[in-house]
Amino acid sequence: MTTVFWAGFWTFLLDQASKYFVVHFLDLRVRGEIDVLPPFINLRMAWNTGINFGLFADNGDVARWFLIGMAFVICAAVLFWVHKDRPGRLGLISAGLLIGGALGNVVDRFLYGAVADFLNMTCCGISNPYAFNVADITIFIGAFGLVLWGGPQKAT
Repeated sequence: MTTVFWAGFWTFLLDQASKYFVVHFLDLRVRGEIDVLPPFINLRMAWNTGINFGLFADNGDVARWFLIGMAFVICAAVLFWVHKDRPGRLGLISAGLLIGGALGNVVDRFLYGAVADFLNMTCCGISNPYAFNVADITIFIGAFGLVLWGGPQKAT
């Protein structure tokens, strides 16, 4: 379980450091947008009060506290799962990525009332109106990794 802890710890730290740097140091909350490598990578401030793509964003504090609670339930379920079925190293790292990212977004909801999204990527002439953050990336990679490597480790 130390693998889960350290993967989650570093994921959480990277997520929170990137958000602090972009929101406060670069002052993206005031500037709104910064072109980094246009049109491919841009910083666009977006406060997500809902879930993916802003779904359920109009439900205010009820949605905020529900999503915080759901994140804790999901983290606990993943911890229980990897403790019970004990996947290999990649599965444990995946669990840590998912948990660290989820807790990073929980901290945002506590601090700001919404998740700080700032990464915007556009490619191939398709304009992408959505923004995301490091936690969103690690949650996706962690969930995908758990699908691939989340089963019990087989004896060799």
